[in-house]
Amino acid sequence: MVTMIISCLLFLAITYSPLLSASKTNHLTLIAGSSLSATKPDLDVLTSPNNIFSAGFHPVGENTYCFAIWFTEPPHIRSRSRTIVWMANREKPVNGRSSKLTLLKTGNLVLSDASQISTTVWETTTFSHSLSQLHLEETGNMVLRNSDGDVLWRSFDSPTDTLLPEQPLTRFGKLVSSRSQTNFSSGFYKFVFDSSNALRLIYDSFQFSSVYWPSPWLQSTGTAPSSKGPIAMLDSLGNFNSSNGFLISSSDYGVKIQRMLRIDSDGNLRLYSRKNRGEKWAVTWQAFTDPCQIHGLCGANSLCRYSPDSGRECSCLPGHKIRNPTDWSNGCEPQFTLSCSKKEEYSFVKISNTDFYGYDYGLFPNYTLQACMDLCLDLCDCMGFQYSYRQWGDPRIFECYPKTILRNGIQEPKFFGDMFLKVPKIHLLSFVNSNDGFGLDCSNNTITTLAITTYTKSHANVFVKSMLWFACGVGILEVIFVICVRCLLFRAKQNSDEDTRTRALAATGFKRFSFDELKMATRGFAEEIGRGAGGVVYKGNLSDFGIAAIKRLSETYQGEAEFLAEVNVIGRVNHMNLIRMWGYCSEGMHRLLVYEYLEHGSLKANLSTKVLDWKRRYEIALGTARGLAYLHEECLEWVLHCDVKPENILLGSDYQPKVADFGLSKLLNRGGLGKARFSKIRGTRGYMAPEWVTNQSITSKVDVFSYGIVVLEMLSGRSPCVNEEDNGIVDTQSRALLAWVREKVNESDGNNVESCVGKIMESWIEGEYDKEKMGVLLGVSLKCVEEDKDQRPTMSQVVEMLQGH
Repeated sequence: MVTMIISCLLFLAITYSPLLSASKTNHLTLIAGSSLSATKPDLDVLTSPNNIFSAGFHPVGENTYCFAIWFTEPPHIRSRSRTIVWMANREKPVNGRSSKLTLLKTGNLVLSDASQISTTVWETTTFSHSLSQLHLEETGNMVLRNSDGDVLWRSFDSPTDTLLPEQPLTRFGKLVSSRSQTNFSSGFYKFVFDSSNALRLIYDSFQFSSVYWPSPWLQSTGTAPSSKGPIAMLDSLGNFNSSNGFLISSSDYGVKIQRMLRIDSDGNLRLYSRKNRGEKWAVTWQAFTDPCQIHGLCGANSLCRYSPDSGRECSCLPGHKIRNPTDWSNGCEPQFTLSCSKKEEYSFVKISNTDFYGYDYGLFPNYTLQACMDLCLDLCDCMGFQYSYRQWGDPRIFECYPKTILRNGIQEPKFFGDMFLKVPKIHLLSFVNSNDGFGLDCSNNTITTLAITTYTKSHANVFVKSMLWFACGVGILEVIFVICVRCLLFRAKQNSDEDTRTRALAATGFKRFSFDELKMATRGFAEEIGRGAGGVVYKGNLSDFGIAAIKRLSETYQGEAEFLAEVNVIGRVNHMNLIRMWGYCSEGMHRLLVYEYLEHGSLKANLSTKVLDWKRRYEIALGTARGLAYLHEECLEWVLHCDVKPENILLGSDYQPKVADFGLSKLLNRGGLGKARFSKIRGTRGYMAPEWVTNQSITSKVDVFSYGIVVLEMLSGRSPCVNEEDNGIVDTQSRALLAWVREKVNESDGNNVESCVGKIMESWIEGEYDKEKMGVLLGVSLKCVEEDKDQRPTMSQVVEMLQGH
């Protein structure tokens, strides 16, 4: 009897086991030829072995889904409350019926939307000859591997808005916020490494972009570029470390805690943690406690105010109304129009303790309030001005900042400055008498009251004064004469001051471009043609100049006066072997330089081609030497380049060399014996002189050494830069090239470098060449790379040696 019962139970178990297994379709692995469907999003999912993470179709709207990775929650928590850490198709959700994520047998992972005739909305673009598999690892990393275990793709390399422990953030990745808490498409806030390898929070909308963290007045924390590039990572203990020494620490330091670093839709970077699934996430670190410091939250033409009790509050400026009541980031629009009509038709509304960061027409120090008003009235595009008292430095003076755009407005009692909004007089009374746009709260004597003061000329006072002067003027012509003379002298002085300011703004006659002009010329900075520690270079098309190279400098928060001083120095530099500058942009936090565009690109891009024969290489070496000699000894300001390398030697239409990127140079005091102080190492590995790491004084001989390495690279066709560990010594790679060249010299006749030049050039030389000239070039380059800087020639001596042959 017992035997019959056991047999029946076994039969039932075998019969219904497929049905039981079919009710639970969670997978640990997705194999080639299979798929996950959006038809049953709560069942058809991938899970990590530790069951902490799940991956599948997450609902983002009515019957619309995105393929995502999330923290696994208990069954009672609704799917829309999941904590999403990654999305494949955040910009293009798919239909919930029959849309699939399929791992093709070719090794490509494809997300298709069935509602659009199986349109592919996302794919990994991978390929494998062997069958591949998709896994969700315990770290939350979704990895695609072939049968040999090689990684074809992984989600950790393409983050969305969240970084998990052990997930690296590199210069090729970035965190991009969601548009809102319910709209998962890309927002306006980004957490990235900039071109100087510093971590930045950036507001980047369709029209404007600005860095808002770290604080703009703090010094850059970037590092010199390396072959591996910058990297940052969150560990399981709650530390977020970057390769440049930047550190964020969680307030609940410890193990066995779930953590994530996220850039939220409000632009704030926060570190979250919790002990167990199902619990609420706690904020254990955040970049901002005052959300008004985040750019773009309240949009243009608005003010942001914050108090710990009531939180953040946005309000429109006087005479403005909100564009979209459901989205403050769209800002406010004016109810009046500013034009270039008579300035007597305009006045100002004063808004106390208010700061609008960025988008200044310029800085005008030591201006009176009336002079600042007159300046703004004279400028057609001036929307108002900020008038503040500088409490630091010497002297302590009032500063005038005319504004062309009103963004990032913040009102706080601790700010010692006022904003003066330019408005038409005919609308003045209605703006002052109406508080509708300010969101004022006058109850309980709160501190959010907005002080408004109007400034207009009293016509009655003007008339009375005119009558008095007319009555007195008949009998005192001598006094009038004295007054006229004094007025003329005052106007001459005022014009002189204005001319001085104009020369500083124009930077020795260069055209001053607006940021919008350059953004349009580069089609939104679309075509990158070069990058370095100083910034990124883009190709642009300017109506007045044609094709141009536009360099967007790294966000170093350099003051406008300092920037214009550097532009002024560049303006004094004029040589046929130095790149020519056409203009600049200094608008808000944006600093850009506009250069001539050289069609053949950099020397680096041409070294591996056959177009550079021995004659052209010799002429390039000679022209480069002439340009550096001019910088070192002939221009009005002695300049060190500090980063001589093939990428910074550009070639014109006839392959005439022009040295570039000397705008980030170090100016030398002619009375300082040619020595300069540097706060950090400059240059590029492989081309750097030994002085940078031996703590010796930095002189023009560092450029001579780098020039010698460049010439050796032209002669040998071998790059001094290789992908190997340098153990912190920056000149290891150049030593390898030097050792190889000197070995070739010693193998021949050590006293006659001409005898070995053929062996050194054998990798690229074709046909006949002038052995004497190339031997001279080799000999000069070896002199330039002497370990002892005093044994190296000057660049003018290099020119003499090369010109003599």
